[in-house]
Amino acid sequence: MTDAMDVSYQLALDVRFGYLEETEVAGPRHFNPKLVLNRDDRTVQHALIEELDRCDSFTFSVAFVSAAAIAQLKQHLVDFQGTGCLITSDFLGFNRPEAFAELLNLQRHLGFDVRRHTAKGFHPKGYVFEGEHGVTAVVGSSNLTSAALADNHEWNLKVSAATGSDLAGQFEDLLTEQIADSEPLTQEWIDAYAAIYVAPAPALRSKPELDDRGAVVIKPNSMQQDALLSLDFVRAEGARRAIIISATGTGKTILSALDVRAVNPRRLLFVVHREQILDRTIEEYHRVLGGSRRDYGKLTGALKQPDRRYVFATIQTLSQSGVLTGFAPDTFDYVIIDEAHRAGAAGYQRVIAHLQPDFLLGMTATPERMDGFNVFELFDHNVPYEIRLSHALEAEILCPFHYYGIADVTYADGRTVADGTDLRLLVSPERVAHLVRALGLYGQAGVAPRGLIFCSRKEEAKALSDALNQHTLRGQQLRTVALTGDDPVAVREQRVAELESGALDYILTVDIFNEGVDIPTVNQVIMLRQTQSAIIFVQQLGRGLRQAAGKEYLVVIDFIGNYSNNYLIPIALFGDDSLNRESLREKLNETVEGGSLPGLSSVSFDEIARGRILNSITATKLDSLPNLKTALLAMQRRVGRVPALWDFHRFESVDPVVLATKTQHYPALVQQLLKVDAGLSVDESKMLALLSHEVLPSKRLHEFVLLELLLDSSVVSADQLREAFAAAGLPAGEAQVRSAIDSVGLRGYPQANLTKYLPVASEHDGEVQFTESFLASYASSETFRSAVDDVLQTGSRLTRQRFRADMPFTPGMQYSRRDAAHLLGWPRSNEATIFGYKIDVAAGVAAIFVTLTKSTGVAASTAYEDQLLDLSSMRWFSKSNRTLQSKDVRALLSHPLDLHVFVKQSDADGSDHYYLGRATPHDPVETTMPVGGGKVLPVVTMTLRFREPIKQGLFDYFHPMG
Repeated sequence: MTDAMDVSYQLALDVRFGYLEETEVAGPRHFNPKLVLNRDDRTVQHALIEELDRCDSFTFSVAFVSAAAIAQLKQHLVDFQGTGCLITSDFLGFNRPEAFAELLNLQRHLGFDVRRHTAKGFHPKGYVFEGEHGVTAVVGSSNLTSAALADNHEWNLKVSAATGSDLAGQFEDLLTEQIADSEPLTQEWIDAYAAIYVAPAPALRSKPELDDRGAVVIKPNSMQQDALLSLDFVRAEGARRAIIISATGTGKTILSALDVRAVNPRRLLFVVHREQILDRTIEEYHRVLGGSRRDYGKLTGALKQPDRRYVFATIQTLSQSGVLTGFAPDTFDYVIIDEAHRAGAAGYQRVIAHLQPDFLLGMTATPERMDGFNVFELFDHNVPYEIRLSHALEAEILCPFHYYGIADVTYADGRTVADGTDLRLLVSPERVAHLVRALGLYGQAGVAPRGLIFCSRKEEAKALSDALNQHTLRGQQLRTVALTGDDPVAVREQRVAELESGALDYILTVDIFNEGVDIPTVNQVIMLRQTQSAIIFVQQLGRGLRQAAGKEYLVVIDFIGNYSNNYLIPIALFGDDSLNRESLREKLNETVEGGSLPGLSSVSFDEIARGRILNSITATKLDSLPNLKTALLAMQRRVGRVPALWDFHRFESVDPVVLATKTQHYPALVQQLLKVDAGLSVDESKMLALLSHEVLPSKRLHEFVLLELLLDSSVVSADQLREAFAAAGLPAGEAQVRSAIDSVGLRGYPQANLTKYLPVASEHDGEVQFTESFLASYASSETFRSAVDDVLQTGSRLTRQRFRADMPFTPGMQYSRRDAAHLLGWPRSNEATIFGYKIDVAAGVAAIFVTLTKSTGVAASTAYEDQLLDLSSMRWFSKSNRTLQSKDVRALLSHPLDLHVFVKQSDADGSDHYYLGRATPHDPVETTMPVGGGKVLPVVTMTLRFREPIKQGLFDYFHPMG
């Protein structure tokens, strides 16, 4: 068929499916009518991105547009290769001048036709995408705003029509009319609009509560409410010290003031590391606590008011011996250490050793220290509350950000910025021009920049600042300065004030502004350096995340070179400390294609930058022994002892399965890395190895239920086990009962495993009980018992969280061939017999394993490759040398089977495949595939139709746009 005939055929199938015969028609499901909602892993934004990837031209005609929504879509618009038109108006004054400026910026940089409609009641919400063979439109309730694209309760309908159809003609007429009734957007019109613009009145809110002074009563936000309750709890338990971990911008100072208000101490001491923080801190405390201004005093080099009820001191002054000894140890009953990760310094140590308050509170966004100081130990390992960046975004207590990961400059000779690039190239005219272009394209067009540019070295910052000052940005001369740790504090403060006032556009820096500096109006963070640490990345990002009046969102532009450490970027952005390579890959691709993060933030990469990150993830051994040792030491500092697997789970750190399966078992890993004796006999190690490698990562609850039953009673019958499975909502057939018993009894394993493990239970006459060896060790060895309990507690909780209980496989999760054999009730030794697929007619099940990108020439032409077609179907090829009469093909097509489909991208991804779901085969066709030398072999191709659509993010992972 020609392309036009093929598209028409697909459209006809999808029309039948969408309007007539949902269960019978096996169309591609590209063109069937769909409701477009913000629900689960599908959003309006994703639907628009998906259609941009397919069309040749688009027209957005929307009443309301926000600059933030354009920011969310910007990278996809940059990547778009066709023609585009965006039409809006000034109806009701909703569209701010900044939104019109962003639209005009798209015209300047990308060549889109941007227009203003002249109708008085302009109120459409339509997105039309045109291709060679048809048109698709998304029409409904969604304007082009951040909330409408990703968060609001929206109703839209997506419909498609073939070229030459009546509906396609109606859309063509409508778009022609829209163009005729609108006029090009110009800078002159925007300037005139801005001069008279009055923002619509905000929605009415309930009146704030006032205290007896007439001041607004400060109430805790959601994060602060939880933290206050947790602080009350640890004090009630007798704690005298605690540390709060709270992301930059989440309101740590107000939180501490609210706690002070609740405790009502006789006297308070608040310690900071920079004098410039004091005035703002005192002001925030007065808003919460009220009272006379004379209750609040400073203790600094220039002003000493040590007799006030609330004393706010710099550590530099307070730690002086003549000052500190002037306070009796019990002078203050509540002491707060701001930026508590600094408390390892000598001055802090003197202060903390001298004072004896009723309660000592530390506050920090980044407790992790590179100097080895254990801040957790200082605060007795009490962490009543922790809110990191990802959770703060979900709680919407930070300013939304739009992150753009873009490739750093490529020079004329093909080189690009990489590890160790010469300074002359870093400050070359080509790189400066690349930087200025990116600032113009990705920076906020309608808002004056107030940016921080983080560079790799001091000389680079100074040379780039000089070079940037010779350029213009949107017609205005750039005004930048370089600041480093060599500059006096007074100079730094002056430059920060100039940035906040608008006298400067950017400050370029290297080793300052990572922490402890509050510049709420910063609206751009530019990362012009290699990411060496996820901690520093988050610190630098955090410089712009404070909310401020008139600040709608933060723009983050990260210039990504060919750096070996690029894998740290998704770790930092997504807070993924699991050291699980596939977890990082999936989150990176799913977030980029989905378009949005919690809290109306977004992350996007150009294709070169994304490829560099994926290459870095592939090349890096995330679970290397040095990385695991670092994680173990960090957790040991946090909990104050050798950490258990459970600690890593509860603190969202390294995946416990990675830790437990890296060596024989987790205690063996601890012994190797921390030099702490595992304390286990040879037999105990083999039994624990079985639990660690076969039960902990078993990806189902059956083994845990069996072992919990055995720990409660000495003997369990097969019938009791079946009843327990059913009571837990688990599949409870004979295959599941047999398989669970086999797991702990070491039956059906490959021969090689029989020397590595020892069984922990055995079956006699239909009853299961622990082996004598296990029972003896569990009763007599505290070390063995603790290790077993740790595996079972952690594994049970992990499994409940990650895997569905009511079905053998969970869509979107990863499984090896061995996992599949185990979960389908086949002996584990059957793994070696699953070559692409295995069909078990007697059991009524089959498993298909697909590698989309073949490592060697299985198929000479991509036309013969397995391929995901859409959310509900994939094209699949049988083994070679098969016809419709082959036994395995007939078994697949002729028997009612539970057919399970597993897919991975390539062999570089390891042995695990993602489970897509259950499928049924349709439209089998005999064909041939080339095998080299001009020869061909018969093969059968068919469409596998999934019973439930696969997850959108998973589809995007295997079928990336662009």
